[in-house]
Amino acid sequence: CTAVDTVAAAPEGELGQVQPDQGNGHVPTGDKVTYPVCPPASGKHLNRVGFGPLEPQVYGPDDESLPNGWIHNLEHGGLVLLYSCDKGACDDAGIAALRTFDDGFPSSAVCGLPPGTVGPVVARFEEMPTRYAALVWNRVLYLDSLDAAKVYDFYLRYGERVSDGRFVAPPEPQCAVPSASPSAGESVEPSPASS
Repeated sequence: CTAVDTVAAAPEGELGQVQPDQGNGHVPTGDKVTYPVCPPASGKHLNRVGFGPLEPQVYGPDDESLPNGWIHNLEHGGLVLLYSCDKGACDDAGIAALRTFDDGFPSSAVCGLPPGTVGPVVARFEEMPTRYAALVWNRVLYLDSLDAAKVYDFYLRYGERVSDGRFVAPPEPQCAVPSASPSAGESVEPSPASS
């Protein structure tokens, strides 16, 4: 990272803060990626099975889960929950809470993707200003304590967003934009990942 992000107050009625778009290009495995700000909520990432997108799960403190892998999950509308051992999230109670974080995780707001499709990814990351950070594409919610209900709300509000009949986030949605009034028998089905 070039810099660690700073925590900004959310505008009234909103959660988290917008992070400037760092792009969404794919890079070959082994390429070094330097992000202008960390934790990155967008940016260059891997497009290779087993490396990015990452398998949605809880990654322990010693498991490898790099940003250039989990950013691909964000690109598809997933949520990434990061935790910092250096800031105290890795005691027994903290790890236990992380392991049960996805117990009530909701399906995505627009495409209806069930948990385990593209998220959540729970991973250790130290280059951030707080103990926890929830990320969706171009948006971050910083937390000093884990509040699963707040993270779920953040995900439902910002993980998939449609405006004027088109997706504004994520850049690679996993379904077509639902029509305003589907006809009888019509449903919105997730499409195969485009990358």
